[in-house]
Amino acid sequence: MFEGALTAMITPFRDGKLDEQRLCEQIERQIKGGIDGLVPVGTTGESPTLDFEEHERVIELSVKTAAGRVPVIAGVGANATSEALQLHEFAKKAGANGGLSVNPYYNKPSQEGLYRHFMTLADRVDLPIVLYNIPGRTGITMSAQTVARLAKHPNIVAIKEATGSMDITSEIATLCDITILSGDDSLTLPLMSIGAKGVISVLSNLIPTQIKQLVKLAAEGRYADAGKLHRKLFPLMRAMFLDGNPPGIKFAMQHAKLDSGEMRLPIWEATEGTKSQIAELMKGLDISK
Repeated sequence: MFEGALTAMITPFRDGKLDEQRLCEQIERQIKGGIDGLVPVGTTGESPTLDFEEHERVIELSVKTAAGRVPVIAGVGANATSEALQLHEFAKKAGANGGLSVNPYYNKPSQEGLYRHFMTLADRVDLPIVLYNIPGRTGITMSAQTVARLAKHPNIVAIKEATGSMDITSEIATLCDITILSGDDSLTLPLMSIGAKGVISVLSNLIPTQIKQLVKLAAEGRYADAGKLHRKLFPLMRAMFLDGNPPGIKFAMQHAKLDSGEMRLPIWEATEGTKSQIAELMKGLDISK
């Protein structure tokens, strides 16, 4: 259901408030760049710093602006099942095509707890769910066995794999046929070589057309060409995360005259050293693509 190059959208803030006009402009640029889908209010979208009203507004605006031209997979995760349920219900009501639902963070549930959390969401809301496995943010890794159990539910259709482990991805692909999407730009090509169907990308905020091309080449089995583009973009992919996410991509957008405004505390801007490195790596890059 969800494949290709999808963008983990940044959330634009201006003077402490959601910049709705800039958000709509960003969406239009992504669609013009040929991206296959939009993923608002995820990690890159600074979702933990948005209150419920703002979170819902970003989902609502994204769906309205996309207007069916590309799917919208709304960030709907939370570390309390009741709160996640509320977000899933809103995304369904707003017309989102799916929900990106992260492992509950901080409280570190057991594998059975993870299973029951996601099964509750899948049973209660008729919305396609993309699981989100990112232990670096949540403190818990969903096992391949738990993913396979969940994949039996018709509403659980994909997983964003951001464990950084090729072995976990291989094991998931061995145990079930759930759609796997890379959660790391730098691992898109390696993961697609073992069965992943695309990426939920940070860097595509800046260069949607080039990320789409990388995924397209890999999907067509043109790995030599895909590898050439991967190696060209790899240093910038890695630099995006030197000071966490989204400080890197927000600076890159600003540097490219595509300013997305400030971040919200406790997220702070990239260091001068990181900014210099990103600016140097952006030289010669066609930002229009």
